[in-house]
Amino acid sequence: QDGPQRKKRKSEVGEVDKQLDILAIGTAVGSILLYSTVKGELQSKLDGGHDSRVNCVRWHQDSCCLYSCSDDKHIVEWNTQTCKVKCKWKGDNSSVTCLCISPDGKMLLSAGRTIKLWDLETKEVYRHFTGHATSVSSLMFTTVKPMNESKPFDGITGLYFLSGAIHDRLLSVWYIRSDRKEKNAVMSFSVTDEPTFVDLTVSEVKEEPVKLAVVCRDGQLHLFEHILNGYCKKPLTSNCTIQIATPGNDGDSTPKPVPILAAAFCTDKQSLLLVYGNTLQPIIEKVSLNTSESHICLVRDIQKVLSLKTDAALTKVKTPVVNSDTKVLVPGIPGHSTAVKTPALGKEKKKNKRKPGETEESIEERLGALDIDVSKVKTPGGLPQTDSFAVLLVQGLESNDAEILNKVLNTRKENIVKNTVARMPIHAVIPLLHELTKRLQGNPYSASVMVRWLKSVFTLHASYLSTLPDLIPQLGMLYQLMESRVKTLQKLCRLHGRLFILVTQVAASQTVQDVPEVNQTAKLVYEDDSSEEEGSDDEMIADKDSDENWDEDEEKEEQSDEQDMTVDKEINGDSDLEPENESEEE
Repeated sequence: QDGPQRKKRKSEVGEVDKQLDILAIGTAVGSILLYSTVKGELQSKLDGGHDSRVNCVRWHQDSCCLYSCSDDKHIVEWNTQTCKVKCKWKGDNSSVTCLCISPDGKMLLSAGRTIKLWDLETKEVYRHFTGHATSVSSLMFTTVKPMNESKPFDGITGLYFLSGAIHDRLLSVWYIRSDRKEKNAVMSFSVTDEPTFVDLTVSEVKEEPVKLAVVCRDGQLHLFEHILNGYCKKPLTSNCTIQIATPGNDGDSTPKPVPILAAAFCTDKQSLLLVYGNTLQPIIEKVSLNTSESHICLVRDIQKVLSLKTDAALTKVKTPVVNSDTKVLVPGIPGHSTAVKTPALGKEKKKNKRKPGETEESIEERLGALDIDVSKVKTPGGLPQTDSFAVLLVQGLESNDAEILNKVLNTRKENIVKNTVARMPIHAVIPLLHELTKRLQGNPYSASVMVRWLKSVFTLHASYLSTLPDLIPQLGMLYQLMESRVKTLQKLCRLHGRLFILVTQVAASQTVQDVPEVNQTAKLVYEDDSSEEEGSDDEMIADKDSDENWDEDEEKEEQSDEQDMTVDKEINGDSDLEPENESEEE
């Protein structure tokens, strides 16, 4: 070949190598992020394809092509080099939850409630498969070649594929036929709980059995091994069940189960990678398969593994070598300094030894030597802190425990409510809103307490809530409750005003009636002690005066009556004068 063509080929190989380290991540807002695992940074972002949450992302065998499905009912084919939509079509009448590409790369399986097999060239439905009552959560091909090798292989006919659905304890196996007669599942695998993680080894030869590892929600792992050779009526049970538990030696004698989070087959198909423990710090372990036993319980001490890690981290801390003359300033009192002595050899051994006469220093004295105020050191106990409130709230929401939720949600302190809402994880915000709405609807008298939680949630998590596309339907009930309460507020205010006026008037009339009558009797009577003679003289003089005064009073009264009569007549225009004298008067 010529030189330029060679160069071109090398560059193509380089591009393919670059694409292998890219991780595609679907987001809740509809965009897809391409993350480089080698560089540890975001490489590009695919926008404009979906309007709603991305449910599944699958790479095509051609590394530049990517397929995604969403709640907006559409399937999108992306070109990852140009970061643009190559093709977009409607995949289902409801949301499309899962995708799987056929081994030859010419067909695509999509699933919502029904499973559809698409021809990627024409984007038309090749086959329909119905059987799941809920939305499908996992899809994968179990065979690469058809079991019947006599007929020519068109790339898809004769293959088997597996599907699992939400809240469904059966995993179904489907067979792709040349005709369209059979649409039901060929066989099914039965597990103890809803499957959360599924992995399998693909059967490449007719006699090779398919090995299936299913992790359930209850933390158990079920292993199946079966040769796919046609129809099977009864659901198949697991050949082996694996559980993990703690030894239960330290303090607690009862062993506790450790949940298995995921499992995957290694390349040799004889060993498994188990992921178990906590989701924040999972432990990955390689386990060889031994299906001769029907039930295996692995004993693992998680605490010991974690404690060993922390001890190893602590030993890396080195203390600096300090001279005996060096003085270190301690924060707090300005100018306060303390001499730091170099640790001499053998002091650690003598640390805990005391002479027979010496008494051990109390904690208060030790704190005093460290200049720490003893009153500020709080003893554990009392009310739970906001950290524990946030943990309790999340636990109550996940387990739907009414007792825990009542304990947390009935707090009336503003700062505790605010700190709890601030420290709770993002995924618990929507369940908390649903719980508050339910309580407002069922018990209106608790509104004064619940409104504080609502206020804190909306102020602290507004940015997260604004990113949710289906926020309005989720908060619909809350809107209706608030509107119905606000509508009656104006009428209630008017009624309150009228009742207030009536109550004040009634109270005022009662106070008037209840006023006691004033007692008119004299409190004190004073009598003068005088002789009887003086008293008789005084009485005589008083009688004379009174008689004279009586005559004078009568004369005065007659004169005043006459004057009144004349004034009245003058006012009314009447007069005792004769008409001749009237003109003289005029």
